[in-house]
Amino acid sequence: MTYSAPINEQRFVLETIADLPGLAKFPRFAGAAPDLVDAILEEAGKLSAGLFAPLNRIGDTEGATLANGVVTLPAGFREAYAAYVEGGWMTLGADPAWGGQGLPFALASAVQEQLTSANMALSLCPMLSQGAIEALTAHGTEDQKQAYLGRIISGEWTGTMNLTEPQAGTDVGALRTTATPAADGTWRIKGSKIFITWGEHDVAENIIHLVLARTPGSPKGTKGISLFIVPKFLVKADGTLGARNDLRCVSIEHKLGIHASPTCTMSYGDNDDCVGYMIGDENAGMRAMFTMMNHARINVGLQGVSIAERAYQHALAYAKERVQGRRIIEFPDVRRTLMTMRSLTEAARALTYLNAAAVDRSHVESDDLAQREAQALADLLTPVTKAFSTDIGVEVASLGLQIFGGMGFIEETGAAQHYRDARIAPIYEGTNGIQAMDLVGRKLPQGRWKNLFADMRADFAMLASDETAGLAPYLQDALAALESATTWLAEGGAAGGADDNAAGATPYLRMFGLTVGGWLLAKQAAAAAQRLAAGEGDPAFLNAKIVTARFFAEQFLPQAAALLGPATRGAETLFAIPEEAL
Repeated sequence: MTYSAPINEQRFVLETIADLPGLAKFPRFAGAAPDLVDAILEEAGKLSAGLFAPLNRIGDTEGATLANGVVTLPAGFREAYAAYVEGGWMTLGADPAWGGQGLPFALASAVQEQLTSANMALSLCPMLSQGAIEALTAHGTEDQKQAYLGRIISGEWTGTMNLTEPQAGTDVGALRTTATPAADGTWRIKGSKIFITWGEHDVAENIIHLVLARTPGSPKGTKGISLFIVPKFLVKADGTLGARNDLRCVSIEHKLGIHASPTCTMSYGDNDDCVGYMIGDENAGMRAMFTMMNHARINVGLQGVSIAERAYQHALAYAKERVQGRRIIEFPDVRRTLMTMRSLTEAARALTYLNAAAVDRSHVESDDLAQREAQALADLLTPVTKAFSTDIGVEVASLGLQIFGGMGFIEETGAAQHYRDARIAPIYEGTNGIQAMDLVGRKLPQGRWKNLFADMRADFAMLASDETAGLAPYLQDALAALESATTWLAEGGAAGGADDNAAGATPYLRMFGLTVGGWLLAKQAAAAAQRLAAGEGDPAFLNAKIVTARFFAEQFLPQAAALLGPATRGAETLFAIPEEAL
């Protein structure tokens, strides 16, 4: 199961969709010069292919183990993480004031894609740390940043996110973990958390847990939740490590996939002496946590892209070698399956990079209107990125297994691992059903979709070359249907109210993702046609971009238009059968 980073593809999407050259004009991102971008993608590709990828199968078969409260990772994982830290990869997008390189999130996302394609289980460790960095940067005090931020950015320490409890999953407001004030201004944390990714391990010297808990007398529900820094080892005033905090890993889960990623049940305060430090204001923990979660949701969407890319590469290599009378890649149905995998992966990648670039622009635009527009676009796209891209990851991994036929069902080929690893992504960081309801219930009423659809329609009018003109009718039909569904959902078309909107949310999100994905592939096709006309670039690569956009338009944009009915049908049929008769 070799892996080769798709550097040409990533560079092209960064240029044409994320507008990395435009981002580099902002002083904050001035370092993102083309030569440096190329060097980063090339070197990250070497790390991913040479060190992370060979450990993927080992991690799956050996898994993480727990003994006497200590989690041990599979052979080679400590060394791979040490190489990641030594190379400064965690620092790419972080604030230079705390040791980061200050490069765009879009570029850091391309690197994260490579690492995740190579080894999803291992890549989860830095992904969680990146979320902790975001939360501390946005909400931590200067003292907290001084104590923790630089060491997490360097990768010496790692970070986690602690929300879920046995009775409090999506319903975060039901959590019972408590935080009691101590005389020295700190807090004493007591409770249990489950499904904590990389909650205990042996690859870094300290783990900084960000834990949601309730303070005495706090309001019920999510309005009474605060966020706390809870380090595995307490940090002394001089920055050195002190005593171990009163917390422990009770168990690790036995999971369908990502076996080398320790998913922990954590216990805090068994001896009533677990020290925590509040981040932000009391009872404002959800605001701080959502900073971390929104970043994580984009990165989880990126996991879908990453697994899809790895599954596609694996299936393509097999199809070129497997002979059934002739090489199976010569059969139309296999070729259709491969083109489906390729086009869906490229659509999801473009969506994810666009989302990351919108986050970047929200941080650097000096004009207030432009900043608010960028933030609104980032907010609108985040649930789509998370849900659509992770659904694509599962779909493409399943198709990859199908290419292998019976051998795909055999673990030794590795095709099954892609599917098993991909299956968690639609579940964690907010299930995809929750993302769909967030899109319909919270994001559409904000109205940013109107500007997005206007941008899309303007781009359709520019598809004038012989190579791309045929895409416009498909795009126009899909957008017209999407606009009708959006108006129905966002502007009161649903007579049944919230239930009708919720009933259509999942097909609507799929419709949204396919239509935006088709638009972004068309933009790339138009850019490819321009470069071909100018005699620039690799003709084979550029022609493939045009053909991929055409395949997607022909195969998937009609599906998007057909989702208008399911998105607007309402909830009546869903509840027409009594519960006891189901």
